[in-house]
Amino acid sequence: SPLLSLSPPQFEQSSLQAVHQQRRELLSNICNRYTRKRRLLRPDDLRHLVVDDTHGLLYCYVPKVACTNWKRVMMVLTGQGKYRDPLEIPANEAHVSSNLRTLSEYSVAEINHRLRSYLKFIFVREPFERLVSAYRNKFTRSYNTAFHKRYGTKIDQALERGDDVRFEEFVYYLLDPRTQREEPFNEHWERVHSLCHPCIVHYDVVGKYETLAEDANYILQLVGADTSVKFPSSSKTTRTTDDMTAQFFQDISPFYQRRLFNLYKMDYLLFNYSIPSYLRI
Repeated sequence: SPLLSLSPPQFEQSSLQAVHQQRRELLSNICNRYTRKRRLLRPDDLRHLVVDDTHGLLYCYVPKVACTNWKRVMMVLTGQGKYRDPLEIPANEAHVSSNLRTLSEYSVAEINHRLRSYLKFIFVREPFERLVSAYRNKFTRSYNTAFHKRYGTKIDQALERGDDVRFEEFVYYLLDPRTQREEPFNEHWERVHSLCHPCIVHYDVVGKYETLAEDANYILQLVGADTSVKFPSSSKTTRTTDDMTAQFFQDISPFYQRRLFNLYKMDYLLFNYSIPSYLRI
């Protein structure tokens, strides 16, 4: 077959292209099946889309899906040589909003031009794994005091300091109709569907946390980034895994498991994640 005559890097590119083509097709099929009416985007919907005007790149960041490293890389790409190595940028600096521009800051004409002509990408992760990762990060680590005060006390009024939120209580909070009425979900547990609007914004590349390194390199190659720009390889040992996620769900009753699954169902469908085997629904 003609494929075999390609040299390994090219062969890799073409098989990656096929993978990404499949992800895009699946996404648009699910969008067509589940979204009746295409609503119009408002600038406010585009706060998560980071812009790189140098390379013509739009990245929708999803917390708990390597977003700190992607923001660092975007700072290297847009920094006109100010930064060389993403890992030299402190994590907290990557999250300072003035360091990166988001699409919501542009005029409507500029927004439309970028949505039409830039390479748009997003990174996703198994939804419940991302949820448990957010929970562990925000409620089981003592350094997050501001977060505990804002959400922890809301979630568990009985506990004065609110820094001892059980996962079960977190789930009840997410499923409480009042939560959604009062304010949108915090970005750490908001659905990707609601953060990045994948049925309205046509993403060129859907990267996955599970294939982070190769998807990241693929994107950097596609936009012709300088070869010295490397996506940081992950060294995290505390990373939330499937087994760990299963443990958190042990104490959640099937009734609440089903309701929680329904809450995140669109993310499961859009990004082709199967129903976790540990669920009893």
